[in-house]
Amino acid sequence: MLTVIAASVSALGLGACVTSIAYTSKVEKALPAEGDLVPVAGHDVHVLRRGEAGPPVLMIHGASANAREFSWTLAPRLEDSMRLMMADRPGHGYSRRFDGAESLAMQARQMAGVLDALAPDEKAVIVGHSFGGAVALRVALDRPELVSGLVLLAPVTHDWGGSGTAWYNRAAAPPVVGHAFSQLLPIVGPAQVKSGITSVFDPAPAPESYFENAGIGLLFRPPNFRANARDMTALEAELAAQSARYGELQVPVTVFSGSGDTVLSPAKHVGRLKQQVAVDLVILKHEGHMPHHGEGDAVADAIRRLAFGAETR
Repeated sequence: MLTVIAASVSALGLGACVTSIAYTSKVEKALPAEGDLVPVAGHDVHVLRRGEAGPPVLMIHGASANAREFSWTLAPRLEDSMRLMMADRPGHGYSRRFDGAESLAMQARQMAGVLDALAPDEKAVIVGHSFGGAVALRVALDRPELVSGLVLLAPVTHDWGGSGTAWYNRAAAPPVVGHAFSQLLPIVGPAQVKSGITSVFDPAPAPESYFENAGIGLLFRPPNFRANARDMTALEAELAAQSARYGELQVPVTVFSGSGDTVLSPAKHVGRLKQQVAVDLVILKHEGHMPHHGEGDAVADAIRRLAFGAETR
């Protein structure tokens, strides 16, 4: 009997691996790497670039996402007057993952390295959405000479307490069990996420074809999902340490916060940040966790103000 059970488990595992390999091939063909690979500390960072002239802007995506998050929303609004760099965080999209990449310091190092390579001796506006907001803050803390201002979109900024990390991230994060668990994600993950997109945008409507346009399918490649899970399981402890430094910030900060955000509590994040740092807070009554979609024009205007200063006021 044990032999039969072992054989059945092995067959299921093999089937899941075959499925994940086929899924990875299919999704990477549909959503190929379209940017530049920028070497930073020995690990490539994949960067989508738009615009040929003007001040530099670095955009950092959130959890479960990649650089395509901005390529069809903010980029078309700004690329005529700015040099945009939309970077995949380590292990996301097509950026290389490495040991220790769950650290906000290491993620910020990779993002800063993009600026060192593509905008040397210049200061950039850094845009960060959700998890990317935490990384943007860390770049400003660790490499302030690179930053002219921050635009944070529904950012996660502080340890939050409460229920902790989602079960599927806890399952995918460990080395052995997580590897096995992540092989199952291509089978069930895409359909689950597609059905849950509405809640991320609520109370605003979700854009048509968001899943496809933002390249969310890349998340369900097993290594990508494990990278995301490790980021998320480490995040609260990372933020508990990082948030103690926010008083060091010396750059202008604009924050867009949807009052209907159910993904994270504005009071636990933006509210606490505002107590430590002078921020230009824009509260959006009819937005949730994705303000750069429904309020893209307002976000683009804020980026221009920080990039060009008084010229656009």
